[in-house]
Amino acid sequence: MSPAVHPPSREDVLGAFAVELNPNRATLERYLRAYPAYAVELIDLSRELARDICEDEKPLSPADQAQIDKAWLQHAEAAPKTVTDPFTNAPPHQLREVAKRLDVPRQIITAFREHRVILETVPRQFLERFADSLNCSLDTLIQTLAPGSRPVPARSYKADGKPVNEGPVSFERLLIDAGVPADKRSQLLADAE
Repeated sequence: MSPAVHPPSREDVLGAFAVELNPNRATLERYLRAYPAYAVELIDLSRELARDICEDEKPLSPADQAQIDKAWLQHAEAAPKTVTDPFTNAPPHQLREVAKRLDVPRQIITAFREHRVILETVPRQFLERFADSLNCSLDTLIQTLAPGSRPVPARSYKADGKPVNEGPVSFERLLIDAGVPADKRSQLLADAE
């Protein structure tokens, strides 16, 4: 047996109407059809909102405008700087080219994109070449790959069980798991020491 659904309260309905982007006649009619019990209150609120919109407002004084501009500037400076993820719009063919340029299997690039690599274990020289291949700065690549910089989306598989994310691994472990030969691994890891 499902619990009884209670109609929204007067305050909820009026609050929802008050925050509508466009509280025009069509919106009012929609609310009147949906909540006829609050018709008088909705009409009164609609009139009050229309009156507020229509009232002539005085232009801001230069001092008020300066304060607003200063507040917006402080807000913009305090906002976290967003980094454009170089993997976001990279088509598969570009990622294949990146793998070829770095001379690594494509699963290595995929592991980086999915944040499955412990960044501190990756040689700086490799990261520089990687950033160059993605046409981004080293700082951008590092910020993108940093732990917690973005959630890792779940991938879909046709399997009996749900795939388990075993967490990030070292760059060396990633190369071993990808079947990179020992001589090539040591060349890729040479800058790490």
